Amino acid sequence: MEKINLVIIGSGPAAYTAAIYAARFGIKVMVFEGFNSGPVGGQLTETTIVENFPGFDDGIMGFDLMSKMKKQAIKFSAQCYMEDVKELELSKHPYKVITQQREVLADAIIIATGASAKRLNIPGAGDEEFWQKGVTACAVCDGAAPIFRGKDLFVVGGGDSAVEEAMFLTKYAKMVYIVHRRDKLKASGVMAQKVLNHPKIKILYNSEIVRVEGDKIVKSITLKQGKEEKKMEAGGLFFAIGHQPNTAFLHGQLKLTDAGYIVVRLGSSFTSKEGVFAAGDVQDPVYKQAITAAGSGCMAALDAYKWMLEKGFRL
Repeated sequence: MEKINLVIIGSGPAAYTAAIYAARFGIKVMVFEGFNSGPVGGQLTETTIVENFPGFDDGIMGFDLMSKMKKQAIKFSAQCYMEDVKELELSKHPYKVITQQREVLADAIIIATGASAKRLNIPGAGDEEFWQKGVTACAVCDGAAPIFRGKDLFVVGGGDSAVEEAMFLTKYAKMVYIVHRRDKLKASGVMAQKVLNHPKIKILYNSEIVRVEGDKIVKSITLKQGKEEKKMEAGGLFFAIGHQPNTAFLHGQLKLTDAGYIVVRLGSSFTSKEGVFAAGDVQDPVYKQAITAAGSGCMAALDAYKWMLEKGFRL
């Protein structure tokens, strides 16, 4: 069974940044990017142009950004494999990492598996339909794109996230509609008041979107209120109903929050298990941006390297 200094699980900005830093330290790094568990490269590969990642003043396609990060990690001798981690054995050290193709022993592990945006099963909003062609789950990531500017945009949800997304979109939209299935917002009082008083936001209570239509991009949605349905022009649909951290494969071996995020020690990437670190959206329920994920990947690599040195592992 192969022995490795550091295993990194994931393939987004956090994972690749951790791999770049760790590999530059000269230690043996193996990255399991996943395959069936989600898009290799993380959520950014499912978006179009990224305009808020520093260093790319003209923007860069999400897929291209992740490809560059991976290439940079490989340049420093990180080994990258498109394999899903099925199981971790954290009961004894060195830790065992199990994929369908292999089993390896690791001195340290960085978990950077991200979080998946929750989506509704609406005809027209699926992966092979208008997903990332006007349907998305991140207004801050995608809302400034040209296809959304000056259009009627729809946000699905009723909590603080939906209110924040709607407020952000008012900078670019003709009108923003919050579609909520209940008769009252779930958002906190202060947040709810902001949208109630905003001239470019209208709340559609007791409503749901039942269909998304268009040609190459979204052109309309069909809204159901009670028993009535009506078709409305739409330039975009934004899901704002939360995220699900990708932690199921841990089987309770690490401490998680009630929402399923990995708990890390304040100001660090240390988890509840010594030698296991977490980075990116899998431990971040607040910011969820590519640049913050990359930053936490750097932290995790530094923390893991220092920990291994202190423990006297052969690097």
